[in-house]
Amino acid sequence: MLKQNPKQKVSIRGDRSKDRKELISEEIADVRYEGNAFLRLMTYIKPYWKTLVLCFILVMALTGLELYRPILIGDAIDQYITGDYGPGEMVAERWAGILRAAGLYILVLGATFVCNRFQYLMIQETGQKIVYTMREQLLKHVQSLTMRFFDITPVGKIVTRIANDTEAINDLYANTLVRLFRNSIKVIGLAAVMFSLDVKMALLSLVMVPVILVLTIVFRKLSRLAYQLTKTRVTALNTFLSEHISGMKVIQIFNREQEKHEEFCDKSESLYQAGYREMMIFAIFRPSIYFSSIVALAIILGGGGTSVIGGGISIGTLYIFIQYIQNLFTPIQELAEQFSTLQSAIASAEKIFTLLDTKPLISEDENPVILPEVKGRIEFDHVWFAYEGENYVLKDVSFTIEPGQKVAFVGATGAGKSSILNLIGRYYDIQKGEIRVDGVDIRKLSREQIRSAIGQVQQDVFIFTGDIRSNIRLRDESITDEAIKAAAEHTNASRFIERLPCGYAEHVSERGATFSAGQRQLLSFARTLAYDPTILILDEATANIDTETEQWIQEALERLMAGRTTIMVAHRLSTIQHADRIIVMHHGRIRESGTHQELLEQNGIYKKLYQLQLASEH
Repeated sequence: MLKQNPKQKVSIRGDRSKDRKELISEEIADVRYEGNAFLRLMTYIKPYWKTLVLCFILVMALTGLELYRPILIGDAIDQYITGDYGPGEMVAERWAGILRAAGLYILVLGATFVCNRFQYLMIQETGQKIVYTMREQLLKHVQSLTMRFFDITPVGKIVTRIANDTEAINDLYANTLVRLFRNSIKVIGLAAVMFSLDVKMALLSLVMVPVILVLTIVFRKLSRLAYQLTKTRVTALNTFLSEHISGMKVIQIFNREQEKHEEFCDKSESLYQAGYREMMIFAIFRPSIYFSSIVALAIILGGGGTSVIGGGISIGTLYIFIQYIQNLFTPIQELAEQFSTLQSAIASAEKIFTLLDTKPLISEDENPVILPEVKGRIEFDHVWFAYEGENYVLKDVSFTIEPGQKVAFVGATGAGKSSILNLIGRYYDIQKGEIRVDGVDIRKLSREQIRSAIGQVQQDVFIFTGDIRSNIRLRDESITDEAIKAAAEHTNASRFIERLPCGYAEHVSERGATFSAGQRQLLSFARTLAYDPTILILDEATANIDTETEQWIQEALERLMAGRTTIMVAHRLSTIQHADRIIVMHHGRIRESGTHQELLEQNGIYKKLYQLQLASEH
């Protein structure tokens, strides 16, 4: 049994100031959506409007059938059970009437089943199609966003938007909208039929409606905050899990399992409290509605019984009112809950549309320049770049790399080396200056063409779940199995792949956890070569390699760089001594440039770095 901390007592009111601060912080993290989310949601229905119209017609038919059933029984009571018949008079006719009413009632039930089944299947299928489309849009849009977005946005939050929030939208399309319409029609229909039968009895039936309205208003106000708070805490928990499961190795290395477990328990407890609060709101609202319906039923029985004795209404009419009053409060209760669900769905929609409306920080010309072929000439012309504001990480950087040249960048951590590599692929945009590829400003070129021409090998190789073949091909079906095998052989990756039980079909776990760092690096070389890039970027590609595969990797690198413009970043200076030119970065500026031997003769930063590494190796 769960034990609750006495300091964390749950009440319907809760700690409202804390809840509001949490919701406000969530709104700050997600720029608040300014448009009308509901109207925008309705645009997704346009392709399915015929199906939706048919569903609403079926809903109206269902409502009519439900209203007709009590009338059918009530008429049968008045005509064939309590009618004015003499002893033994027309018994056969009465039995026949009862059987006809029973048969008609069965037909109505059958028609209700058929209509309900078709309406349910159509609306569920439509909801699933709309959410499928929305998820595709979300992922496609997220993939189009710049790296800066991923720098500042937790992965768990993006996963929540695509997975959890779209489910709330699915519930809106598949259930809430149709039920809102159905319950609204049902309440109106019940009221209309009751007033047509007997005005006095109808007024008695609606005595408790003002009480229900007050309860509904209070419920909507409380439930809205409860829904939003639950969603905020779900996002926080997903973000925590995504980050800490990815970093589990670090947690275990530093023996922080207990502390992280306690942190998780705090967030889980926070979500539990939000869910408990939501449950308590429903636990008071639903019994209150039920109690009101019982009071209304008692009023009908008292007032209706008096009218029956006085001859004002028949027993059949009283039966109809009893059935209607029992059916009246259920749709009213559902309407209140569905309005809250609608608010929850709209809140999710606002978060989704905020993500969809997030503009990439890098824009592309409507008619970008398409080069006949990318030769690989790269020019930086007085480039200034900052990730935020005016905190420049590159300051007035200029250099030219000719096609086929091998150029290395060295320098201390934070000198701006990796930023240069990111700018060449245009993952970020510069603030001042110009970057040209083959003489054309990179901002005027097609990003797709530029990135297709660049092969980038990083220190931290990301391996996807699947098999080796799919990790080299990356779902590009134009790369044949023969090309995959040739790329693996050319980069020495085949030496370990062919030793595996299933070879190129060997299953790969998430992030390639069963492979060594060197094997993962060889796979990344094969992947890069399979795409046959013109420009090769090596970002600390030889930093974490084991002794067994070091020679293989060096051979693979030589083959990979042959005939390609190659840009390298490395801390191990021994790996870049063969470069045509080495550029030394310091505090975002180019301080030295030349070959390995020329830089040693300059007796500057490079020589000091080289001597420090020689000393550390000995």
